[in-house]
Amino acid sequence: MQHRYALAGGAFAVTVGLGVGLGLWATGGDGSPAGSARSASDTAPGPSSPDTGPSPSPSRSYPLSQAPRTIPAVRSFTAARGPGWHPAHGERVVVSDGSLADEGRLIAGELGLTYAGEQSDVRSGDVRLALSGGEGGNPESYTMTVRDGRVTISGPADAGVFYGTRTLKQEVHGGGTAPEGVVNDAPAKPRRGFMLDIARKPYTPGWIEDRVRELGDLKYNELGLHFSDDQAFRIQSETHPEIVSKDHLTKAQVKQIVDLATSRHITVVPEIDSPGHLGAVIAAHPDLQLRNAQGLATRGAIDISKDGSAQIVDDLLDEFAGVFPGGYWHLGGDEYQALTVRAPEASYPQLAAAARKAHGPGGTVADLTTGWLNDRAATVRNHDRTPRAWNDGFFRNTSVQPAKDIEVAYWTGKEIGARQPVEYLAAGRKVINYNDEFLYYVLGQPQTFVYPTGQRIYEQWTPLVLRGTQAVPARYDSQILGGTFAVWGDRPNAQTQDQVAAGIRMPLRATVQKLWDPGKPALSWTDFKALAGRLG
Repeated sequence: MQHRYALAGGAFAVTVGLGVGLGLWATGGDGSPAGSARSASDTAPGPSSPDTGPSPSPSRSYPLSQAPRTIPAVRSFTAARGPGWHPAHGERVVVSDGSLADEGRLIAGELGLTYAGEQSDVRSGDVRLALSGGEGGNPESYTMTVRDGRVTISGPADAGVFYGTRTLKQEVHGGGTAPEGVVNDAPAKPRRGFMLDIARKPYTPGWIEDRVRELGDLKYNELGLHFSDDQAFRIQSETHPEIVSKDHLTKAQVKQIVDLATSRHITVVPEIDSPGHLGAVIAAHPDLQLRNAQGLATRGAIDISKDGSAQIVDDLLDEFAGVFPGGYWHLGGDEYQALTVRAPEASYPQLAAAARKAHGPGGTVADLTTGWLNDRAATVRNHDRTPRAWNDGFFRNTSVQPAKDIEVAYWTGKEIGARQPVEYLAAGRKVINYNDEFLYYVLGQPQTFVYPTGQRIYEQWTPLVLRGTQAVPARYDSQILGGTFAVWGDRPNAQTQDQVAAGIRMPLRATVQKLWDPGKPALSWTDFKALAGRLG
């Protein structure tokens, strides 16, 4: 951790793990430079700086403020002398722009304040939310200024302003005070996700909504829903009601979840896995089951040589694009059992024939499967979605290459023909870190899985650690978009949903800390855990 101290005119600047380029967009609530980008004297109200307003009290001397303690930790704080701010009955939340109304109403309700909408006057006690900094800034960045008994949270977009309100909420939790001074903050990684397998284990809508609120307060911005697998299909469908499991979410319930997530600046990323993990679909359409040369059924695998297979999956992708309006779509692509045998072309002659027909005499089952992935990517691309697929859905030595815009969800190195993460990165792929060594919470701990601990993530993992415990070279950092902590329901009865919530509580906090700032944390694990306990 890097510190910078400057004592002049009563202010004290502390820069904590400041990201590259932060000073380019950091501004105070009044539009002036802030944090490490502003001098100590600029932050010190008093007789020598009349533009900043009078000192809070001519007869009192305030100690220098301490940096706020939040999860994730703020990345820069400029300390100052003053009383700070705490919510009081009758004080207002005002906004500079009507587009911030949702953020304003939310924080007002949480802190027991009055939401007063767009106002031009400034009062003591106000919390003011403002758009500032113009276009081109990091939309998730924000500046929070506590000065003269007021709070101003500003940023180039509403997402950053929202994150500023999360910082304020944590600062004053339990009757505390937001310290005098200026916070400049922004995440290191643009994708900060939590994925939930609701196919193998159903969760109640209320439980999922509670996780959305938790994720929002922790500044996560993605919720993945894996709702189709061999065990069940868990969301109501009009195009194929025959595949829907008895215990499922209605579209109205999903809309409520999506709307709540949107209000917290969280994108819900759906996953309908194919061409494997389609057992629930196949149960209603046994004619689409993949069978080998001996006529034996292959678990969970759809026969991609049949036109009906593509039709049913595309029907579902088209239908659910209207349910999940976010910009991303997870296509799955993993563990297609036809490619786990020694001789796929001999074992599945119908797939081999289809591959030759589609891709020429040298076409292979891997080529055909890659073509399937590309076709499904084209389907979601038609809905302006960016496709994503598991890393074991990308194959070596194929004449057909996966589309360049398909993001790699890297989770394992255990598959047949496993490749190191560097192979994907060296090819220019964008990658999201789902490292199963650290970020996989698999119910029942089957095979070699163990429940991940927050301490291990906090002390050993960074977004560069994509596989096992080894980091990839730092030159690939910009290609790693972020990471996702995943809960899988392999043994669904191993834990209740309340036990899951308790079990993932600290891993979620540790993960977002390292996605917000991958450097060595300032707090020890013991102190971080104690802070999480105080914040709730």
